[in-house]
Amino acid sequence: MTGPASLRPPGPLVDPAWLAERLGAPGLLVLDASVGAHRDSGQRIPGARPFDIDGALSDHTVPLPHAMPGADRFTEEMRSLGLHAGDTVVVYDGAGVYSSARAWWMLRAMGFDRAAVLDGGLPGWSGAGLPLESGAPTAAAERGDFTAAPRAGLIVGADEVADALADPACAVFDARTRERFLGTAPEPRAGLRGGHMPGAVSLPFGEIQREGRMRPAGELRDAFAARADGRERLFFSCGSGVTACVLTLGAELAGYRELAVYDGSWSEWGMPSERPVVTEPEDG
Repeated sequence: MTGPASLRPPGPLVDPAWLAERLGAPGLLVLDASVGAHRDSGQRIPGARPFDIDGALSDHTVPLPHAMPGADRFTEEMRSLGLHAGDTVVVYDGAGVYSSARAWWMLRAMGFDRAAVLDGGLPGWSGAGLPLESGAPTAAAERGDFTAAPRAGLIVGADEVADALADPACAVFDARTRERFLGTAPEPRAGLRGGHMPGAVSLPFGEIQREGRMRPAGELRDAFAARADGRERLFFSCGSGVTACVLTLGAELAGYRELAVYDGSWSEWGMPSERPVVTEPEDG
């Protein structure tokens, strides 16, 4: 039950029972991608190692939160966590499905496909009565051999998003709350303009979840199709590139395959600049 074939995730999302059956198997790496207060909760799935999006797994040389690190840095951090090229990775977070989706997409963008998000995250795991551990996480027994191979077009910048907004074959989704999208609620980061990109469509990430779990594939397809209006190339933005990846996960579960995340998201686009911002409702 714990051979390489049994460790291959059935898709980008696995449930607690799937992970529990395989926990501790050679070749399975469980990563805790929690951010903020959830990162310091003191409890984890047994054997999990920290995928530190707030720290080492962001590029702190740029003035944007959660910026994607370069390939060399990513390689080094993954090797230090013990990741081998043939391993399977399950990522989770303490909020449900939140920052774990960012870790999953980062791995995908760096050329690693055998990764999945734990549906429901740590709350779903503990709610199922499954074991937890506390204390310092156990370090990898040996360094891994993973080498990042960045894929073009999965993580994009402002210019690519501007092109997508002008392309009738593309849809740009915004994962922030409806109020932030419309500019009726303040941005949590100082100095940013309110509103949204002209032509972007609003889909708050919480609307594709139910009680911390992703909605069924059919419901996800309906949610995206209602806003994509036949467009199959989808771009995703949010506040700092984290919940955009929740939408990306949802879109993949819904059957979309041409997906990209705007790394700077509103932390970049919303800064005072010539980038256009509107506060009226989105198109459609």
